[in-house]
Amino acid sequence: MKQLLREIIENKLFTTLFQPIFSLSNGDTVGYEALTRGPEESVLYNPVKLFESAKNENLLWEMELSTRSSAIEKFLSLQSDKILFLNVDPDIIRDKKFVKGYTKHLFEKIIKQSNIIFEITEKTAIKDYIEFKEIIKNYKTQGYKIAIDDVGAGYSGLTTISEVRPDYIKIDMSLIRDIDKDNLKKSIVKALVEFANNTNIKLIAEGVETLDELKTLIKLGTPLAQGFLLGKPSKELLVLDDRLKNFIKETKLSLEKTKLTSAFKVQIGTIARRDSGVQCSTLSKDIESIFLGNNRLHGIALLDGEKVVGLITRRNFFTHLGTRYGRELWLEKPVERIMDKNPLVLDYSIPIDQAIKRIANREEDKLYDYVIVEKDKSYFGVVPIITLLEKSMELQLNIAKYSNPLTGLPGNLIIEEKIREFLDKKMPFSLIYFDLNDFKSFNDYYSFERGDRIIKYTANILERHISFYKDAFLGHVGGDDFVAIVGSYDIERLCCNIIEEFDFNIKRFYNKEDVERGYIISTDRDGIKKQFPIVSISIATVNNMEITNYEDMIEKVTAVKKVCKELCKKFKKSYFLTEEKVLIKQEQRTN
Repeated sequence: MKQLLREIIENKLFTTLFQPIFSLSNGDTVGYEALTRGPEESVLYNPVKLFESAKNENLLWEMELSTRSSAIEKFLSLQSDKILFLNVDPDIIRDKKFVKGYTKHLFEKIIKQSNIIFEITEKTAIKDYIEFKEIIKNYKTQGYKIAIDDVGAGYSGLTTISEVRPDYIKIDMSLIRDIDKDNLKKSIVKALVEFANNTNIKLIAEGVETLDELKTLIKLGTPLAQGFLLGKPSKELLVLDDRLKNFIKETKLSLEKTKLTSAFKVQIGTIARRDSGVQCSTLSKDIESIFLGNNRLHGIALLDGEKVVGLITRRNFFTHLGTRYGRELWLEKPVERIMDKNPLVLDYSIPIDQAIKRIANREEDKLYDYVIVEKDKSYFGVVPIITLLEKSMELQLNIAKYSNPLTGLPGNLIIEEKIREFLDKKMPFSLIYFDLNDFKSFNDYYSFERGDRIIKYTANILERHISFYKDAFLGHVGGDDFVAIVGSYDIERLCCNIIEEFDFNIKRFYNKEDVERGYIISTDRDGIKKQFPIVSISIATVNNMEITNYEDMIEKVTAVKKVCKELCKKFKKSYFLTEEKVLIKQEQRTN
């Protein structure tokens, strides 16, 4: 065996393969992991057997140096500027000969240390963390980066992470497998994502094999991934298939939009789990095998062809089998004999908030049963109740996060998303910008507390009037600025009504003597005392009749707002101005 190993090492009879690692933000290639295989059709083809045999024959250091040097040579020959992950056993990386041999080879081949990631594969426990920590620190000062492999399995635990302080953490495939169906795994990976973000460590999910796993990892915020779905180990440097790249981009884009979307907009089908349905004629003994083979499965959709006809829950199924003579009575019979013939079946397009209302109206004993989702009148998937509630809570928290704390109205990010959404629909709408005049002087004169009351008063007026329009939207830009979107070009009556109510009631926020006088005396931005009239409101509007993009719309409404503010100042009263009126005035000046 020793002679065979020496021959393999000296003649480099092994094969180097590269598995790509991709960004889950856009599908770009980030780097490659170098993987070694022994001579083909040899007893040492398997890498585990190859390195274990080398260790047993005291040739591990020679094998490590030879295989890794060969990997670098091969990688350089493929002319890539990406980073390269090299697996290294802890027993080897602590050997001073190892880094000297590597550094010498890297200088000879002109490759930057910063492009090399030592991936520590913990096949054996690290016995002395103090010594190992110093060794890793030494490597880092030379420019190398460190990754910890198989986190979540074997010896790769929190102690290693805290002592080594790696640049990368690789999540073991055991945590990734079926993560879309396992809430505990989701929670673990979510915690790792948050930890990695807080510590500036890059996280890589290993062993991704299905689209559902990939989608779940993107949703959890995992930045990087590798696996057979994305790219198998290859002699060539693979890039991501266009179909998968588009899938990643579309999933990411959908998530960004969803972050700023209410529960009444998100369709239940977007969170459905693509569990396989089973024909209702299937024997109960086969259903038992399915349940026993997957402890996390709490229900199965039953079909007649592609049509949903029922649901069998784990609880209901084993309740029937658990009765006296239950097994004898039911196991050889079709499951349709004991299925729930009236499960909650919803169309893919039903919004989440409506789904929750439908669930709340179910019988108590069915409250936690899966919701079955159909698309085009055919079975699509199931939604566990916990998934539905978590998504609803996530959406509400996101809305709260991006809302103005004083008024509770959506803030700038949501406002932009809504304007773009209306533009994409290509339906008639008007963008209305509201701004209070002389509000700063009121704040300085009366206090911020009374100023906040005016802001809330303004928000209440705007909400009440705008609510009469279907699909209208109101946002709070900040301070005394608000934005509304109304699905109509005919908004003059709306603006006039808002001005009328605002002007009629605004005086109640002033002292009686100031109202009688018609102004207050306060300091301007230059610290000069001046007379300031009662706060008024300026309303500037534009529509999408000739505007097709967000930037142009914002530019136009800003220009109209500027003119409107000047008119308010000139006439000392509230004013409403459309883009058309501004254009007419400009033409009159020209003529």
